[in-house]
Amino acid sequence: MIVVQNLTKTFNPGTPQAFPALRNITFEVAENELVLLKGVSGSGKSTLLAIIASMLKPTSGDVIVEGKHVAKLPDLHASHFRATTIGFIFQSFNLLEHLSVTENVAVPLIPLGFRQKEIDAKVEWALQLANIAHKRETPAAALSGGEKQRCAIARALVNDPKLILCDEPTANLDRDNARAFVEVIKSLKKSGYTILIATHDTIFDDLKEVDRILHIENGEMR
Repeated sequence: MIVVQNLTKTFNPGTPQAFPALRNITFEVAENELVLLKGVSGSGKSTLLAIIASMLKPTSGDVIVEGKHVAKLPDLHASHFRATTIGFIFQSFNLLEHLSVTENVAVPLIPLGFRQKEIDAKVEWALQLANIAHKRETPAAALSGGEKQRCAIARALVNDPKLILCDEPTANLDRDNARAFVEVIKSLKKSGYTILIATHDTIFDDLKEVDRILHIENGEMR
């Protein structure tokens, strides 16, 4: 599902402010694996996820997802790749606060040319799966932290992506909501999704559903 080869990322290259965020990263993730990417804040986890999702270009190396060399995709093709293949769950939720839950979840479908009936069906399926259907008309600004996370999960799932990337998904949740998120991840793993979670939260460490733990430190795999 994911092949990362000799990946490096340097911010501000060629300047006194040059910062090597990733150094020669190589690993693979198989289909339906649940893999943890562990490391402290600033270790390079978020940068790595952003490159896998084609939101950021590497300095060198390659990323192949489902046979596509995503690190080299032009911006327009990268956007289509994200919309059809990747579900991304952000640490800060990244919801549009003035829009309702339903509208937030529908946003990723708008550029893909679906008819309204198809959008409605996909959104309803995602709302039910993320257990947030009862808040469908509520503005995102009025949701609790746990509800915002479930809305973000529904948005990530709405186009039934093959790969789910999670960037510190429990960082802004209390323990009860973090445990609820873990239950959703267990269900997604059982349903056949491939999941990569960047985290330093120990709540995931003892899950039998976790296939592997990769450790990253100062931009290098350990």
